[in-house]
Amino acid sequence: MSILALAAGSTLLLGCSASVEVKKSTPPKLSAGKLSTTLSEKLAAATGQPRPHVSCPEDLVGKVGTTSRCTLTADDGSTLGVTVKVTSVRGDRINYDFKADDKASSSQH
Repeated sequence: MSILALAAGSTLLLGCSASVEVKKSTPPKLSAGKLSTTLSEKLAAATGQPRPHVSCPEDLVGKVGTTSRCTLTADDGSTLGVTVKVTSVRGDRINYDFKADDKASSSQH
């Protein structure tokens, strides 16, 4: 079973949470690269599969309610959207929930 199938399965439909400490800034920001890496690690841990390729187009601003969209890409080129939402900020630590979309987009070959 692929990471996409598992990510879209019941495990991630409920959503998952993560917490990341970031460099000091006002408001704190989590770089797009670090967000991509963290989501990849969390998705792999939640599904028991190897780390998938996750791409986030922008930094995540540490402000409660801020959302961002990232993309998980499978080996076959199909993609799955992942929504990230900031739930709380404590000092330089950004806490956020993330949820994979219910359905993958097929590859465009």
